[in-house]
Amino acid sequence: FRLGRYLAVDELIRQTARVYSRRFFRHRIDVCHYSPCVCVSIEYMSIVIYTDGACSGNPGPGGWAWAVSPTGEPQGFGSEPKTTNQRMELLAVINALRTYSDFREPIEIVSDSTYVVHCFRDKWWMGWQRRGWKNSQRQPVANRDLWEPLIELVNSRNDISFTWVKAHNGDPMNELVDQLAVAASLGAV
Repeated sequence: FRLGRYLAVDELIRQTARVYSRRFFRHRIDVCHYSPCVCVSIEYMSIVIYTDGACSGNPGPGGWAWAVSPTGEPQGFGSEPKTTNQRMELLAVINALRTYSDFREPIEIVSDSTYVVHCFRDKWWMGWQRRGWKNSQRQPVANRDLWEPLIELVNSRNDISFTWVKAHNGDPMNELVDQLAVAASLGAV
């Protein structure tokens, strides 16, 4: 942006916000004292999405949920009548990523599922594919029907990261998605 000498920095921020209408960005303003030029640098922040799955019995009725930090909005949830907890954990991530597939911002998935987080952190999926969808014990990979689309979603972008959070440890967002997933599993939402 090249601006006139008398344009206030606050107005510059408002103009920038209109141009970059997404709500997830940081800005840095550099003012040059020797010219009427103000430089604005836009850095996209990560969209932080918490996910969780729940199941009454394993297998049994299950629910999944996701919510965007820090407010918990927007959010999504769903259920299946006979499923497992691991399938619900995977569906929570799949549905979150599908919802945000058109967003340019990096995405951070926060989950209490080591099953999900370790798969991408430790690149389990690469070994599964190399071994023809067999795990390290040479057994068929469980939930392959969900892992394949999830891996495709993650690999379609370079900017999805996974972070593990301890369950039931007071993290408000993790508690929220847990409550949503449990409620979905019980048909309460």
